[in-house]
Amino acid sequence: MIRKLNILLLITSSIAFVAVYGLKYSVEEVAKNKQALERHIEQQKGQLSLLEADWSYLNQPSYIQPIIDRHIAQLNLQPIKQTQFGSLSELPMRPVQPDTAAMTALFSSLQAGVDPADKPIGGQ
Repeated sequence: MIRKLNILLLITSSIAFVAVYGLKYSVEEVAKNKQALERHIEQQKGQLSLLEADWSYLNQPSYIQPIIDRHIAQLNLQPIKQTQFGSLSELPMRPVQPDTAAMTALFSSLQAGVDPADKPIGGQ
């Protein structure tokens, strides 16, 4: 009986040893992949920083103005005039009171129901 138990424990220990050994190497592989991804992300962050610096330089008015001056005739560029923009007086005003009859009709058509204890939206 003890001999069978020893053989069983030896086999179980061997299987556990192989499993732990395999797990160790799989964890090391995952750690290598993680480190490689982190290095790649850091490289991309550096490249993105460089591209953002280039973008900010290329968008400076002192860089763009000579290009505009060179191509103003070909592109038929005109300066923007203040009259091209609208004014606040051209915007429509909000209605003073909402149409409560239309809203009541909308609620009843949606069968949402209106609480009779609530005051109408206009306050009347």
